[in-house]
Amino acid sequence: MIIREYIPSDCKYLAELFYQTVHAVNAKDYTDEQLNVWATGNVDIAEWNRSLSGHYSLVAIKNGMITGFGDIDRTGYLDRLYVHKDYQNQGIATAVCDKLEQAFGVGRITTHASITAKPFFLHRGYHIIKEQQVIRSNISLTNYIMEKRL
Repeated sequence: MIIREYIPSDCKYLAELFYQTVHAVNAKDYTDEQLNVWATGNVDIAEWNRSLSGHYSLVAIKNGMITGFGDIDRTGYLDRLYVHKDYQNQGIATAVCDKLEQAFGVGRITTHASITAKPFFLHRGYHIIKEQQVIRSNISLTNYIMEKRL
């Protein structure tokens, strides 16, 4: 597996990976209605590119294919961490997250983890600050504000 920095030509592939992963992997913890407002399939590619370019963003490549990605901003907020639905449980999220945390260095890292991702972050030493309800298109989604001190 190769982990490299994000480049703008990755963006459309990351948007598709995001949609596919949310609708396949997170389906065990969220309703179809919730999945549809979380990952609509209509990502603003220009906005995602601005966000990913402004953060420290990494892309995982396995077998010549983008299999995961993640990003962290300058404040230590780990924004996105997604692994392709067909490449789950192969150490990709761990490898990407390791590099994101190492790049940040010291202090604390926060993230808003889905129900599905919560066990992954707990295993990495994050703790739950609070459970929250995020409203998208009048639909409530549960996630967890989590933090790890480095």
